[in-house]
Amino acid sequence: MAAITCVVHYTIDSLAAYEQYRARFGVDPEFVAADRIREESGCVLRYERTFMRPLLPTD
Repeated sequence: MAAITCVVHYTIDSLAAYEQYRARFGVDPEFVAADRIREESGCVLRYERTFMRPLLPTD
């Protein structure tokens, strides 16, 4: 079996914005459909999140 790793980096303005983003997961029709495919196919074996802070100023 091949090992495949996917890494995605994206920026969210605040913890509140992240919580709003996560709250949509269970109700957004596209997410629900994609999650069903993920669950039925078994294509994702492990999911991890790591939170990082920028090293340089953003202004």
